[in-house]
Amino acid sequence: MATNTSQEFDSVIAVCRSLFLKKTKDYGTAWRILRPASITDQIFIKAQRIRTLEEKKVSKVGEDIVSEYIGIVNYCVIAMMQLGLGPDEPYELDPEKVQELFDAYVNATKELMFAKNHDYGEAWREMRISSLTDLILMKILRVKQIEDNMGKTLASEGVAANYQDMLNYAVFALIKLRVK
Repeated sequence: MATNTSQEFDSVIAVCRSLFLKKTKDYGTAWRILRPASITDQIFIKAQRIRTLEEKKVSKVGEDIVSEYIGIVNYCVIAMMQLGLGPDEPYELDPEKVQELFDAYVNATKELMFAKNHDYGEAWREMRISSLTDLILMKILRVKQIEDNMGKTLASEGVAANYQDMLNYAVFALIKLRVK
C-alpha cells in the first residue's frame, strides 16, 4: 500500500486545526492564562486517559481515543505558542494571529517529522498505537522533569522539542486510526 505521509499529516492537522480555530472563536485565547506546567499536565491527563481506554476498552464519559489525540495535538501547539509568546503578550490574541501561529508551529513540527522519518525510515508505521501513547507519556515525564529543573538540561533537548515529538506521535496515532 502506497503512503503519502505529507498528505496524511496535513489531513489529520486539518481536523485538529479546524477544531482549534472553532474553539478560539468560542472561547477566545483563554488558554493564555495557563502556565507551561499546566499545559503539560493537560497533555498528561489526555495521554493517561488514552492509556486507560486502551487497557480497559470502555469509556464512561463518551469521549473517545481520537478526540483525546486531537486534544494532545492542540495542547502541544498551545504549549509551543506559550513558549514563543512569553508572559508579556496580551491574553487575548486576534484569531488571525492565532491561526498564523498555529500554522507556523505545525509547519516547523512537520519539517522535524520529515527529518526524523528520513533517519528512522518511518518506523512509526510498524508501531502499535499503544506504543505511541507510551512514548507521549514518557515525553511528558521528561518535560515535567525539565520544568521541575527550571528548564535546565545537561545533555537533553528542551521542552519545545519534546512538544514537537508529542505532536508528531499523536498525528501518527491519528493517521493509524484513519482520521481524515
